[in-house]
Amino acid sequence: MDNPFPTHTHFCQSCGMPLSDEVVSDNPEYCKYCHANGHFTQDCTMEQMIEVCVQHLDEFNKNTGLNLTADEYREQLRQYFPTLTRWQK
Repeated sequence: MDNPFPTHTHFCQSCGMPLSDEVVSDNPEYCKYCHANGHFTQDCTMEQMIEVCVQHLDEFNKNTGLNLTADEYREQLRQYFPTLTRWQK
């Protein structure tokens, strides 16, 4: 399967959401849902963030033209999230 997370666009370095003027936070690396007023909005693990994102799977599938199951999406996120700044160790 091709990588549904292209590298040519800026993405939130916490949840992977594509960043646009409408959703960027006070920190240009993060969306407003993950970061506000200089802090993360949620104190969570990477696995917890994955579960938050899985709740938006229908929207992701619609926007990408994919038809991933929840388990397939989780696996994709488990591979992708470690590349995001927040989840790098």
